[in-house]
Amino acid sequence: MAKVEIASSLFLEIQKKFGGEAHRIVDLLETLEENPWKGKELCIVGGVVIKEIRYKNFRFYFFTDGHKLKCLDSSELIDLLIRFVRMSDKNGQQKTIEEIKNLLKVIGVSGFL
Repeated sequence: MAKVEIASSLFLEIQKKFGGEAHRIVDLLETLEENPWKGKELCIVGGVVIKEIRYKNFRFYFFTDGHKLKCLDSSELIDLLIRFVRMSDKNGQQKTIEEIKNLLKVIGVSGFL
């Protein structure tokens, strides 16, 4: 089973934006613990896969180790970390993806911790 982490800034943004519906969104994001292959792959930056999962008109972006995700089966994914870092609506989708890619290139994964 993979481990899902949600950046604290994203968690606060979800609570502010969705209010009482926030628990449903967090539950949706945590479904990746059981099925880490879920979501649409957007790009790969230095072995890190950036993916998105949608909820209504919003997209939630996360990244994970692309090598582990492709090569290991479900019983071996114990140490896979999936980290949710941003969200956007349909209009800000490309800008958000570019921000994530640039941060991964310049700072690396530690820029999101």
